[in-house]
Amino acid sequence: MPALVLLGAQWGDEGKGKATDLLGGSVDYVVRYQGGNNAGHTVVVGDQKYALHLLPSGILSPGCTPVIGNGVVVDPAVLLSELSGLNDRGVDTSKLLISGNAHLITPYNVTVDKVTERFLGKRKIGTTGRGIGPTYADKINRVGIRIQDLYDESILEQKVEAALEQKNQLLAKVFNRRAIEAGKVVEDMLQYAEQIKPFVADTTLILNNAIDAGKVVLFEGGQGTLLDVDHGTYPFVTSSNPTAGGACTGSGVGPTKISRVIGILKAYTTRVGAGPFPTELLDEDGEALRRIGGERGVTTGRDRRCGWFDAPIARYATRVNGLTDFFLTKLDVLTGWEQIPVCVAYEIDGKRVEELPYNQTDFHHAKPIYEMLPGWSEDITKAKTFADLPKNAQGYVKALEEMSGAPISAIGVGPGRTETIEINSFL
Repeated sequence: MPALVLLGAQWGDEGKGKATDLLGGSVDYVVRYQGGNNAGHTVVVGDQKYALHLLPSGILSPGCTPVIGNGVVVDPAVLLSELSGLNDRGVDTSKLLISGNAHLITPYNVTVDKVTERFLGKRKIGTTGRGIGPTYADKINRVGIRIQDLYDESILEQKVEAALEQKNQLLAKVFNRRAIEAGKVVEDMLQYAEQIKPFVADTTLILNNAIDAGKVVLFEGGQGTLLDVDHGTYPFVTSSNPTAGGACTGSGVGPTKISRVIGILKAYTTRVGAGPFPTELLDEDGEALRRIGGERGVTTGRDRRCGWFDAPIARYATRVNGLTDFFLTKLDVLTGWEQIPVCVAYEIDGKRVEELPYNQTDFHHAKPIYEMLPGWSEDITKAKTFADLPKNAQGYVKALEEMSGAPISAIGVGPGRTETIEINSFL
């Protein structure tokens, strides 16, 4: 069955956009199944760089239908702005489909996100302040606003009023903020209704029919495995499920239709925001990785924290996602190091621990145990086959593959669309 899931195997920012774009020419549908405009993908096409925040990367591939699934939360202003920006650059966005069951990020969700994060002070999570978490909370509390509600003004008014009954109490009595007028929110939301309407569809039906007809459907996760609300480094996580199971709930396509699960794995490790990070480097090596790798968040604009490759994390991602393959990205960034440390296990309370500890306290105190691998100095950005890589670069890839528990089927050796070595086809 030609349905594939492509997701981040670390803390996000692994290069999922490039991987999706690489497959785009052979894929009929690309589906975002969770998250919102708190995730970003950078895709380089020729000499053009595109920063996508909400839209699926497949929107850049002619002939591919991009889909925003029911599991995504949508800020309508961001959506329309991103579409407008692509249209201005000559990208055809007319094929976009959006699930009518996707939830809308309202102005009050953004307000609650920002004031709550400020209120937490030192205990803040490090959210993007874009209303993602509060929107998912509304969804679970059954007071959320869905895209389909834009087309029934009476329902929209009732739902907004119900949601604000509690939130205005919170804003006024806890955060000392002015109450939000329901009528103004409804007015603001309705202005987007007609512009979005041409894209709204029963995406669950369309995707299932496409798979049954033999079409290739690629499910694209935002963020990464360790930011999953259930399986990540809680509470320093996102508010949805970027792991493979989220592709099913976030699209309405059952697990028996998924044929392959591809994990995107950076050749080192980065994360944005607060939370534990055993291999983080606060020295010249960390700064070099940040500079050479261009490690700045696409959506947040924040510098990413950088560290060496963490094998227990990769094994964990293989396990919880049922990964069939890895796409290893940014191998070229490591060029120039004489030796490259790789975390093979942790030391916790004086004991060696081979796997990611389930206990949050243990993970906070985990110290990396490194194995040193020989580096290389040759330029690898022109490599077209695995054999073109220097011997030490080949050895590094083979070592990571053995430690991670799934085959590495593609390697990114530069930022460009063509700067990729394909070892085994994903399709």
